[in-house]
Amino acid sequence: PDFLSWSHGEGFIRFFEERCRRQGIYILDEPESALSPTRQIELIRMLRRMDLSGTAQVIMATHSPLLMACPGARLFRISRFGLDPTDFHDTDHFRMMRSFCNDPDGFLAEALYEDEA
Repeated sequence: PDFLSWSHGEGFIRFFEERCRRQGIYILDEPESALSPTRQIELIRMLRRMDLSGTAQVIMATHSPLLMACPGARLFRISRFGLDPTDFHDTDHFRMMRSFCNDPDGFLAEALYEDEA
């Protein structure tokens, strides 16, 4: 397939769909950079199918709370002490997105105020 004929996100999804049928270990580095939230959900569905098939393992670096919440995912935070197990609810990225979703205007007003201070 000509993956370059689609948008960045669509090309990524199609590429991954084609490749994820194979047995293996997949290493993804911030796949959310190419994906809208809707496409991230598509990726989660694919990852779930891979997990249920038992034929593949995925190692992923991500800042996306959506991808961190993938069912069955084991999350590790990289710190100066090594790899620390964590839950996506405990990540700064989830907390920030939750704050924004709970009060977008207040969140942005505070963020802009901090920038001016």
